[in-house]
Amino acid sequence: MSPTLAWRWAHLSMRGRLLAGVLLPVVLLMTINAWSLYREALQAADLAYDRTLLASAKTIGELLDIEAGGQGPQLRATVPYAALEAFEADNRSRMYFKVTGFAGEMVSGFEDLPVWRGQIPMRGPYAALVDFYDDSFRGEPVRVAVLLQPVAGQAGHGMATVQVAETLELRQTLAREMLWATLWRQLLLLAVISAVVSWVVQRATLPVRALSAAIEARPADDLSALPVDEAPRELQPLIVATNDVMARLASLLARQKRFIRDASHQLRTPLAVLKTQVQSALRGDIASTQALREIGVTVDGATRLANQLLALAKLEQARHDQPPESLDLALLVRDVALDLAPLIAEKALEFELLADRPVPVHTHAWMVRELTRNLLHNALRASPRGGSLQIEVMAEPRPALFIRDSGPGLSPAQRARLFEPFHSSTQGGSGLGLHICREIAEQLGATLALDDRLGPNGQRIGLSASVSLPG
Repeated sequence: MSPTLAWRWAHLSMRGRLLAGVLLPVVLLMTINAWSLYREALQAADLAYDRTLLASAKTIGELLDIEAGGQGPQLRATVPYAALEAFEADNRSRMYFKVTGFAGEMVSGFEDLPVWRGQIPMRGPYAALVDFYDDSFRGEPVRVAVLLQPVAGQAGHGMATVQVAETLELRQTLAREMLWATLWRQLLLLAVISAVVSWVVQRATLPVRALSAAIEARPADDLSALPVDEAPRELQPLIVATNDVMARLASLLARQKRFIRDASHQLRTPLAVLKTQVQSALRGDIASTQALREIGVTVDGATRLANQLLALAKLEQARHDQPPESLDLALLVRDVALDLAPLIAEKALEFELLADRPVPVHTHAWMVRELTRNLLHNALRASPRGGSLQIEVMAEPRPALFIRDSGPGLSPAQRARLFEPFHSSTQGGSGLGLHICREIAEQLGATLALDDRLGPNGQRIGLSASVSLPG
């Protein structure tokens, strides 16, 4: 298919495609049928008018006679052209004849009529020694009948050859009349088929147009499901898929609205605090060094909150855009720990990293990195100065990550609201870290658990965060 035809086909309406798909094969079959009918009509005309040629040849044969000559019996033909007029029809065809003697000599008729070179068929359609063939005479196509006519008389006997040729105007006219008589009925049938198909397509596409009008008439914020049961069976998969898309869009919009609402609320507080601190420093209420230190703490908190908000937004994008990849969990965890090494050194923690063996996983690198970073940040904030912090990566029975700190652990009240957004279990936290961790774990199909570490006397000596990834 040429690019132009492909473009036009791609931009056809459903009605146009159905009409083209139905009518084009019908037109093709009608064309083939018309050509076949014309050929059959010509054959039928040949069969009918060949009888006329045979009758003409027999008439001429009956007028032949033998006379004695110096070189033996000679064929004599007294055939006036008027003898053929009875076989000519409406002056639309012309007939020619030629009689050849026993030795192939010209006896009578049109001398320039081509000589017959064929053979009499073994089983012809007529009880006569006759052959029919197509030829050309004086620049016109003709149909020729050749009759081998036995001639006997007192002077002797022999086999004469009688050729009668007829032009094809009458045969072709008859074939065309038969063709048009059938063709106009086929054209009428094609018109009926076109009208019926157009009406059927109009009725069949009515539910599609109704569905389109219903969707177009909806308010911009209406993402409720479309009715499925009342739709035709062929449209139900489309409506189900549309409802699924609208449900995902509704969920995405709800998340975005909640994110914008929460982000605007949470960012307003540190900005208000920062403005108050700046105004206080300008008035000289506190020493400049103390004011800058407090401003720095506020900026750090706002920065951490903004980064976590961006991470939460990026998580929504990553779940759709980033394909999973093969990576080494131990190497990734070591890289994250190296990035946070200054914070570990600042608190003088007794740090232990158990990630020496490769642990291959097939997952999203950014999500695992962000999950590890958030858990490690929480462990750093919870651990006291000079405390202990341990990271362990295991391969069996499933790839897993453990981060054990020496903080105060979790009280029952904190555990009840642990993963809620903007609820912090540590002083100075934004309350998004563990919420992001839970969201990431759900997307990865991982299991996230936070368990208190207990000492010999049952007291809490820290918190153990464990992440078990799919194998």
